[in-house]
Amino acid sequence: MSNCDSCASNENCSTGDKDKCNSKNDKVMPKYGNIKNIIGIISGKGGVGKSTVTGLIAAELRKAGYKVGVLDGDVTGPSMPRFFGVNKERAKMIPMTETEVKFIPVETEMGIKLISLNLLIESEDEPVIWRGPVITGALSQMYTDTEWGELDYLLIDMPPGTGDIALTVMQTMPVKSMIVVSTPQDMVSMIVKKVVIMIEKMNIPIVGVVENMSYIKCNNCGDKIRVFSKKTAEEQARYLGVPLLAEMPINLDLVESLERGTAEKYISSSNEYKILVEKII
Repeated sequence: MSNCDSCASNENCSTGDKDKCNSKNDKVMPKYGNIKNIIGIISGKGGVGKSTVTGLIAAELRKAGYKVGVLDGDVTGPSMPRFFGVNKERAKMIPMTETEVKFIPVETEMGIKLISLNLLIESEDEPVIWRGPVITGALSQMYTDTEWGELDYLLIDMPPGTGDIALTVMQTMPVKSMIVVSTPQDMVSMIVKKVVIMIEKMNIPIVGVVENMSYIKCNNCGDKIRVFSKKTAEEQARYLGVPLLAEMPINLDLVESLERGTAEKYISSSNEYKILVEKII
């Protein structure tokens, strides 16, 4: 484990060497596989569509021919199995020693490898009533002890905010870049700004911000109807100080596909979310 575990930020680096704190050699690597790129998807608060954006990016990368995995890092509120329609399946656990197991991830229809706490417990309705260190340990174990194989991209669906888990991921895992998810409201942008500053302090590049629920498109005239704010996505991105990766409308067809567990099928037949990966690959 890295000496950086005790850091609160690069300014308070326990090693006294910021370069060492951000060295890939100082990061924890998975035991069972080789991952070329790790990308975290994060938001400042819940309910902005962070997990949906994670699933969309994963599916688009897979459509482009890449080998993709998803780590559901939102341990207390995991939702990625629902997105991919595999919430009734369970990941296998293979004993390796008396104290260690290897997780075999569930593969989606498109061949995306997924590990989530909801795939390791008996019922997805069962709450996780754990304290921070236990949650952090569970996430680290899912990352290190899963049989990922050869992956071009591992996407980590991060918990919202700037708490222990986000800090652990950024400090201990070789995260290549981060994608921030927001919605148009000024209050949300203010909270997301805190996440942006945290990522910058961790010295991790930010690919850009995805503004979700930006507008509704009128079925008759095609105009964009902005429901939550009169400000444009570009204005919000300038406030955050990061590039605008995409603005996504409220899409009831996508919502219905999520509820039916057929989001992958919907994405595979659509090109509207291709923009999400154009600045990644």
